[in-house]
Amino acid sequence: MSVAPASDPVYMDASLSAAERARDLLQRMTLEEKIAQMLCVWNNKLETLLDDQGGFSQARATEAFGHGHGLGQVGRPGDAYGGASPREFAELTNSIQRFFLDNTRLGTPVLFHDECLHGLVARDATSFPQPIALAGMFNPELTERVFEIVARESRAVGVRQALTPVVDVARDPRWGRVEETFGEDPFLVGCLGLAAVRGLQGDVPYADEDRVICTLKHFAAHGQPESGNNCAPVSISERHLREIFLQPFERAVREGQALSVMASYNEIDGVPSHCNTWLLQEVLRDEWDFEGTVVSDYYAIRELWNRPELYGHQVAANREEAARLAVRAGVNIELPEPDCYEVLGDLVQSGSLGEHEVDQLVLPLLQQKFAIGLFDDPYVDPDEAEALLGCEAHRNVAAEVARECVTLLKNDGPILPLAPRRLRTVAVIGPNADRTMLGGYSGTPRSFVTVLDGLRAALGPDVAVLHAKGCEITLGGGWFEDDVIPSDPEEDRELIAAAVEVARQADVVVLAVGGNEQTSREAWMGNHLGDRTNLDMVGRQDELVDAIAETGKPIVSLVFSGRPLAVANLAEKSAALLQCWYLGQESGSAVADVLLGRHNPSGRLPITIPRSVGHLPAYYNHRPSARRGYLFDDVSPLFPFGFGLSYTSFDFGPPELTQADIACGESTSVRVAVTNTGSCSGVETVQLYVRDCVSSVTRPVRELKGFAKVSLEPGESRIVEIDIEPQQLAFWNIDKQFVVEPGNFEIMTGPNSAELQTCHLVVHQRR
Repeated sequence: MSVAPASDPVYMDASLSAAERARDLLQRMTLEEKIAQMLCVWNNKLETLLDDQGGFSQARATEAFGHGHGLGQVGRPGDAYGGASPREFAELTNSIQRFFLDNTRLGTPVLFHDECLHGLVARDATSFPQPIALAGMFNPELTERVFEIVARESRAVGVRQALTPVVDVARDPRWGRVEETFGEDPFLVGCLGLAAVRGLQGDVPYADEDRVICTLKHFAAHGQPESGNNCAPVSISERHLREIFLQPFERAVREGQALSVMASYNEIDGVPSHCNTWLLQEVLRDEWDFEGTVVSDYYAIRELWNRPELYGHQVAANREEAARLAVRAGVNIELPEPDCYEVLGDLVQSGSLGEHEVDQLVLPLLQQKFAIGLFDDPYVDPDEAEALLGCEAHRNVAAEVARECVTLLKNDGPILPLAPRRLRTVAVIGPNADRTMLGGYSGTPRSFVTVLDGLRAALGPDVAVLHAKGCEITLGGGWFEDDVIPSDPEEDRELIAAAVEVARQADVVVLAVGGNEQTSREAWMGNHLGDRTNLDMVGRQDELVDAIAETGKPIVSLVFSGRPLAVANLAEKSAALLQCWYLGQESGSAVADVLLGRHNPSGRLPITIPRSVGHLPAYYNHRPSARRGYLFDDVSPLFPFGFGLSYTSFDFGPPELTQADIACGESTSVRVAVTNTGSCSGVETVQLYVRDCVSSVTRPVRELKGFAKVSLEPGESRIVEIDIEPQQLAFWNIDKQFVVEPGNFEIMTGPNSAELQTCHLVVHQRR
């Protein structure tokens, strides 16, 4: 391809469209300049862009990039040397950007990407609850608001691409990455994933200057790995793939106009995603009309060949073959370091790849840089970054969201809410009682409120709040710490004995147990694991539960974790049980507000809590032949999908269809009366489930197809109406066509997946 002269730079004309400008720039670029756009640096920035103090180094940048070809992206610019402050972060991205604008032949900027799972992973950024907790809100509007803030804080420091949201459907709780997902149901994941996309990008991509490019992760089927092992093969049919795992991605692409997708580490039917042309080309681009970019997961192109000390898929014999496979599958850029794509020039020169194949992948990368404003407004304001990240307004939203995430699973008595005027002494016990708990992919917020701190502040000086650790979970317990060191049994038992003495002095025990950032996390190397073979609480936590129960003191238990845990013993011995997941920086304040009745809990489970690991799979939307029963055990879950209690009570009337007989392709709606029969105001989540009674292939016994939150005062009733569109009745039939088959359907409504009332819908063939 000939290179146009650098004169008459049409691409610098801001009045033209991003597509026009990108095409003009591309035809001016040399092959080396094009390939540079397909490369990224992350850890290598320590040697190539930064000085020894973490600031920008002109000398190192010149040595590494003085050739003037440029660079596509810089990964996680603020993470070096312990993390930059917001001001330092913004100044650093400005300096790096200025270097590339000034030292590339065509003035081509870099794009900065960062992890933004539940907040920008940076110092002082606002830290929201983990996605598995956010999912428990069943609240797309509030989820969108969270990711609007994430986008705003990211953009303020120069980050314009967020490696989020995760729209994997978590079907195996042994998998350590459950915390990163919106749960086990494809419809719920699709709703919340779409909300996250709109929060990050806006309703119209690129229209708002405080939004970013979102990146859907991980495409595809990453959430049901073999044996629950991260990155393991996924052995499922195309029908199963489409109706469970692809559904949230398709919705985010078609409805949300998601601008980027990250391919997944795993293989499907023997084909790793990074070389899966059917997945990345035929489905994503051709069927769904996706025009954005596909980014590699970190080091995943190398894994098509071999990644030392980890594994290799061995579908390529060397990095040249790995690069060629990824290019032809449609992976636009290799993250996080220059590796396989460094050899693309040699492949083009040898004829193994055509330059037009490189052009097809570079053009969308350039177009996004124009559209996101990097050529016209490449710099950020350090003063604004310093004022915005972790500001009071964002902290208030984090607190509101954390309260909405708390899920009440048991409340005998009822013991909750606690009445401070009746309390003299409260014991706050457990390894998670006075601990910072954020989960994986977390920054360092300006502050964190522990459970102990939150209760002490809320109860005030008139109630004595005692504390005992009770036991350890693991020693240290940090997400980044590779080695997981079990606690010492004898030391734990000494801590348990001390906790018992504290409990005996109290009117009530608040017991904070569960997991930590090591016992459920991404297993990214052989020495950094997080998947498990059982779901019991780690260490001697159940011994602590038993010992506290023997004191006869009422126990209010808080479970903090990144995955569902088998907590039958804890549930039995607790007067109240709350699932908290990880609630972000305002954890303790949110918990205190719920326990004291300042907030009536309304969280619902986005994933089933099984009785044991032997009950897996436990997801609610199983096929009719599953869950037949077990010898000596109950087949039902400990707590079902969608479950959650309130401090008030609700009564559901029977569902009624506005039209009970429709033709294929037509819509109807279901109406249900909900009444607050308790003594305080509260919020209920009305859930709609559908079952196709007779179908050409087996269908799940029930599938979530709609939900609505309703706030009611005591004695108040309201009719809740939920639409039923054709796509909520359709499925992939015997011929692998997505259609509505005529026949009878069960339409079920209720407060969770196990307590439902039914009416019947007839769908007939269109005449």
